[in-house]
Amino acid sequence: MKKGLVTILVLVLVALALFGWVKNAYNSLVKSDETVQAAWAQVENVYQRRADLIPNLVATVKGYAEHESSTLQAVIDARAKATQVTVDASDLTDEQIAKYQAAQGELSQALGRLIAVSEAYPDLKANENFKDLQAQLEGTENRITVERQKFNETAQAYNTEIRTFPTNIIAGLFNFDKKGYFKAAEGAEVAPKVEF
Repeated sequence: MKKGLVTILVLVLVALALFGWVKNAYNSLVKSDETVQAAWAQVENVYQRRADLIPNLVATVKGYAEHESSTLQAVIDARAKATQVTVDASDLTDEQIAKYQAAQGELSQALGRLIAVSEAYPDLKANENFKDLQAQLEGTENRITVERQKFNETAQAYNTEIRTFPTNIIAGLFNFDKKGYFKAAEGAEVAPKVEF
């Protein structure tokens, strides 16, 4: 009878230890997933800040450069497209992030053309409102870079955790999937050619 009681006690202790390990591994994965989703929300937040600055920038430029309507329209269209592309934070695959990044890249290019157009209008360049908006836009671009880097770091930590043994067993059982990354734009590896 004593031997049977010891066996039951050992089995209960093993079961409790196994339950504790599964619970801790699962909770750790949930925390990591939430961290990735929070980092993604911050990426979306800074992109939204940029999108919110654009109407004021376009309105300011429009007052000075009325015959640049095609450039202004391109910015408006790119902004509309960029704000329509959304990614579900629970499905942050490489493909979804690339689609989001492409739409945001089109907006960046359109903004670059708009800023280049402003060079032809000295009164616009001297306008305090335009200078302020341009400075805010530059600051936002820096924030975007920082938040994308933070997102990639949290996604990397999460991806490492779900692939590390023995946590990968729990990740597989509970469908914790790999998260995608922001990657450099195509052609970014080629340095621009500068001529004087």
